[in-house]
Amino acid sequence: MAVSILLGSRIVSIVWLPSTWFFLGSNYGQVANNLPSPEQVRLLLTSLRITKTRIYDTNPGVLTAFANTGIDLIVTVPNEAVGMMMDPRQALQWVMTNVQPYFPATKITGISVGNEVYTSDDPTLMSNLVPALLSIHSALVQLGLDSYNHVSTANSAVLENSYPPSMGSFKPEMANLVVPFLQFLAATKSPFWINAYPYFAYKDSPAKVSLDYVLFKRTQGWLRYDNMLYAQVDAVIFAIARLGYGGVEVRVSETGWPSKGDPNEVGATVENARAYNRNLLLRQIRSEGTPVRPNQRLEVYLFALFNEDMKPGPTSERNYGLYQPDGTMVYNVGLAALTSSASVSLTSSATRENGETMNRIHVMRLPPCPNTTKKKQQRQYTGGGSCSDSFPFTERNKSDRKLCDVDRTPVAV
Repeated sequence: MAVSILLGSRIVSIVWLPSTWFFLGSNYGQVANNLPSPEQVRLLLTSLRITKTRIYDTNPGVLTAFANTGIDLIVTVPNEAVGMMMDPRQALQWVMTNVQPYFPATKITGISVGNEVYTSDDPTLMSNLVPALLSIHSALVQLGLDSYNHVSTANSAVLENSYPPSMGSFKPEMANLVVPFLQFLAATKSPFWINAYPYFAYKDSPAKVSLDYVLFKRTQGWLRYDNMLYAQVDAVIFAIARLGYGGVEVRVSETGWPSKGDPNEVGATVENARAYNRNLLLRQIRSEGTPVRPNQRLEVYLFALFNEDMKPGPTSERNYGLYQPDGTMVYNVGLAALTSSASVSLTSSATRENGETMNRIHVMRLPPCPNTTKKKQQRQYTGGGSCSDSFPFTERNKSDRKLCDVDRTPVAV
């Protein structure tokens, strides 16, 4: 079945795919000054039958636009507000302002309290996280919303060891922070979210990390893992179980591949981005789990829906999107067949085919969010490729190093 939607001034035709695509999640970042309106994004997502989306704030325009769509929405408490959320009164006010007025029409199913807090290099922020989680959850309980919402935070670079996955363990210095966090997740049946980017493993060591391995292309040999992402996830599962909380589910809150980068950003190409995301989506269609949990479909949120022109950092940071802001696909991963009536850039108004103005597009200009640079995020969760028994330990930053496991596979941990 096909439908046409108006995205900016571009008429877009979408071919619907089987309902198995319902499992797909996407990250809808807004660090840009040229994005389509939330209403247009809603139409795009519903036409693609994407029903899980994560945003990095509580943009009222998005929350309103997504009403009555059935899209599961994860909203975010920004890092700078985590400290305030320790106060139960502030947490209650936040939920009453940013969740309660929109629910249940807008299907808010998750609240991320901060993003990458444990890699923020801010000890105060780290210590504030669990009290903030408790206050937000208590506010949900008080308002009768706790059974509809998971409360957690997205994590990266929290492991001391990550390969082989069965040796996954948290950094010792984080034990006093991670254990209360896991206690909270277990008690509230909330997931452990991770932001995982195999791209960085390949970019940093293209001669030692197999491109086929990071792109989900099945490799010959006797490796138990045929792709890096699943190894990353299972390393976290083992690390959590090692602390006694094996029942906590691990979900991938971000993963993706840039389609463009600076000259030193090896592997940032359209071809590799298409291969990574398409092969991941094919596995999602099959409802695959990881080797440790083969019968539990791995929930994944792709990063990102759009290229975002105001993101700081290297060129790759602005080129993770599946779509350009004007509605054209950066590359086709098989989500849909997309055509247009004309090649027109996004303008300040949406128009019908005859040029008549339909509505004004309002663009929210947002400052770059802290702690969102992928290079800073991805100090670990990497692996794959091949190496010799004498593959050296290589210091990358702080305690990060590379090592070999019995499968001769280098991994940064």
